[in-house]
Amino acid sequence: MSERKFLVSPGPHLWGGLSVSKIMYLVVLALMFPTGAGIYFFGYRAISVIGVSVGTCLLTEYVCKKIRGQPFIMDWSAVVTGVLLGLILPPTIPLWMVAIGAMFAIGIVKEAFGGLGHNIFNPALGARAFMSASFSVPMTTWVKPMGFAADAVTSATPLSGVSNWQQFDPSAYQAMFFGNTAGSLGETSALLILIGGILLLARGIINWRIPAIYIGVVALMSLALGQDPVFHILAGGLMLGAFFMATDYVTSPLTNRGKIIFSVALGVLTVMIRQFGGMPEGVCYSILFMNAFTPLIDRFTKVRPYGLVKRVESAG
Repeated sequence: MSERKFLVSPGPHLWGGLSVSKIMYLVVLALMFPTGAGIYFFGYRAISVIGVSVGTCLLTEYVCKKIRGQPFIMDWSAVVTGVLLGLILPPTIPLWMVAIGAMFAIGIVKEAFGGLGHNIFNPALGARAFMSASFSVPMTTWVKPMGFAADAVTSATPLSGVSNWQQFDPSAYQAMFFGNTAGSLGETSALLILIGGILLLARGIINWRIPAIYIGVVALMSLALGQDPVFHILAGGLMLGAFFMATDYVTSPLTNRGKIIFSVALGVLTVMIRQFGGMPEGVCYSILFMNAFTPLIDRFTKVRPYGLVKRVESAG
């Protein structure tokens, strides 16, 4: 008689109608909006960067699974990591660097910790931090949107002049909202990121608390420091990070209270890094920093098990 195996995990056990594969597939679909913006504004080069990133992520995960003696399952999580990594890279970065970053994202940040569900840090952001330390010049070389035929022209991102930004500038707002500005491939168009984020919210894939509170705290902190809150919302990777990376199931808190604490801390850290740090952008490192605190937040905000009554010791 063969031995039966049971999977034991905390309750309640409710089927939400969405498998991991379907959730990841929907995230990939939502990411097609900022991906489309990256291709439109930065040309075919964007396809190469994202393609190499996705392909390397899939290959690395396949090899890691084989080395660990586990089956490779196409659950789309490696594709999500590959697309996200491609979207947060400069358009002109050499493709061999993209491949190294993708291998680090899957092999080190994800699989070395046990694979999907066990990683401490967001794989795409972990790879970006690694690449920023390893390839500092290519990772900070930005170009103006060039479309399909124009040559790349080196430019600065809006956040490069954050300390000098003091007044309302409608043309700059318009450029950042639609995506016609220098920056990473998928971070420039706030409009298309928002459309993708709304799609995930409508399908119940992500919780509204993290993006709403994160963006709101950045706006309030910027205002308190005498900065333009609209500029800080539209510039850099805040929108992409708030909707697609801070909401990662594995590396964000489980409870609503935890999500609120997590999001407030993200907003404060992002503005502090932007204003007082040695780099103009703070989204990547603020999310990675709070990823490390997620287990601690979960521990102190855990929900009391259903039906549990607190025991009261009698004085007598």
